[in-house]
Amino acid sequence: MKIKIANRYVGEDEPCFIVLEAGMNYQNIEEARRLIDKGIEIGADAIKFQTFHADTLSIKKAFLVDGRGELNQYEEAKESEEKNTKEFQTQLFDYCRKKKIIAFSTPSHQTDVDLLEEIGVPAYKLGSDDLTNLRLLKYIAELGKPIIISSGVSTIAEIDEAIRTIRNTGNDQIILMHCISNYPADQKDVNLRVLKTLSTTFQIPVGFSDHTGTIAVPIAAVALGAKVIEKHFTLDRTQPGPDNFFSTEPREMEMIIQGIREIEKAMGSPIKKPTPSESRMRFDFRKSIFAIKKISKGTTITEDMIDIKRPNRGISPKFFDIVVGRTAKVDINIDDPITWDKI
Repeated sequence: MKIKIANRYVGEDEPCFIVLEAGMNYQNIEEARRLIDKGIEIGADAIKFQTFHADTLSIKKAFLVDGRGELNQYEEAKESEEKNTKEFQTQLFDYCRKKKIIAFSTPSHQTDVDLLEEIGVPAYKLGSDDLTNLRLLKYIAELGKPIIISSGVSTIAEIDEAIRTIRNTGNDQIILMHCISNYPADQKDVNLRVLKTLSTTFQIPVGFSDHTGTIAVPIAAVALGAKVIEKHFTLDRTQPGPDNFFSTEPREMEMIIQGIREIEKAMGSPIKKPTPSESRMRFDFRKSIFAIKKISKGTTITEDMIDIKRPNRGISPKFFDIVVGRTAKVDINIDDPITWDKI
């Protein structure tokens, strides 16, 4: 199954769709543009933002514990309000359109969706916190656009209910992301084998939203079938902000993208057979039966007259015991290959 996001197909037999999660990892529009430019430079397919407002995101005394300690979610969201205005978000998406990189966002409320519709987005991403927010899922699904949903802190039953809610609107453009909602996530909790479970169970493209601090994990996810990789991205993880501290910097992200593209080439075909590039090695590297003594015409070949050596110019080694006891039809010199026409 394939899903089309803007001008790009995502799914079976397509290159992995690499999404940089920009989140709020910029302090102003100039820095946001530099982040977008760097993402384009290192080869990302898309960049994703977040669209939210403190008053519709959480209550005023909502606390969260992550790698930085205990934080007030409302106050932290309030600090990003200027980045969530229509003017600011319009500038973000206009710049992405100008630079020809796919851009979309994660809304947190129906009013955020309305704003993104005014701006114009080709798809929506729903965070793990809204997987059970069926009202919001339905509201977005009815727009008829592709929906990428994260499945952190969820059960199979909850995922099934979310997918059925979307499909009941007639929208079947769904990409399901495996995700561990810890920031950063511990490798021992990642359970990449879940990708196969999700793909088999729901028969839709699956991806991986990675919160680990490693390069290897997202690359391994692609080898295990992820059609989308999403990774938090920053120019400098020492900068203030809710996501910067566990995000990936440009050089690391470039290595991840390069690794993903290399592993895609290496995945190849499930059929085991010699590749075209192996044809010469099959001839030069494999062994065959050779004479190690001069064998005169009419002589019965004994085991001490022949041996198995490189290259592959004569009878296959598997016929060694059949060659022993045969009679030489011609004179055979030392290091001559034993071929069927000679015995």
